[in-house]
Amino acid sequence: MRPYSSLSSRTFVGLLTALLVAAAPVACRKPAKPSEEYTQAHTRFGKLYAEKGDDAFLDPELAEVESLLSQVPSDSLDAPAAQELRTRIQTGKQQAEAQEKAKADALAQARTPTQVPSSFNSAPSTSPGPSASEPPDEAPDTDAGADGGTAGVPGVGTPEAQLASSGCFQKGESLEVKGRGRRDRWELADRPACRQQYAPLQDQVLIIEDGKVLAQVPKSAIQVIPVDGGTGGPATDGGR
Repeated sequence: MRPYSSLSSRTFVGLLTALLVAAAPVACRKPAKPSEEYTQAHTRFGKLYAEKGDDAFLDPELAEVESLLSQVPSDSLDAPAAQELRTRIQTGKQQAEAQEKAKADALAQARTPTQVPSSFNSAPSTSPGPSASEPPDEAPDTDAGADGGTAGVPGVGTPEAQLASSGCFQKGESLEVKGRGRRDRWELADRPACRQQYAPLQDQVLIIEDGKVLAQVPKSAIQVIPVDGGTGGPATDGGR
């Protein structure tokens, strides 16, 4: 019985040693700690965003915030929060840059004078309401303008559905267009964001035909024909 007892003791000691060796790495592992780099980055970004709003994403100081976030250890308690903040900053920068580009394109378009066709003349109306002028004898090729105008600004050929879905245009009272009858019209909504995005169309009227923009004319070129037709001129017959 002695050999058996000795073998059992050795087996027990071996198992105990293996358990202690396996548990040693767990006992020596250091608990995760917060990151000072993340704390600084979060504080600086919060102050910058509170001061400048979305413009903070274009501020050069944001590069220092991103640098601090890149230094957050992967085993830190703040590692997930740091990654979330980095993603937010990257997304905000992309959106801010896109808005800046759209604004620059709109300003460039606004500096280009809008040409009014010389054949747009006053037109009589058979019913009360505003009257538009006559488009050119040959209507512009709507297919050529199907790209929605320059730099995202609607123009000749833009589908009416695109105006409706943009959220920045509203349908106004229809117009009497000489030689074409009554046509729908759309105008830019009076909202700051829309005026900024579509600056070239603030004082313009978009005339619709066959579901697309037929012509773009200044509001000042549209003449209101009185109900009684006024005195003299072709408008008299239109008011009877």
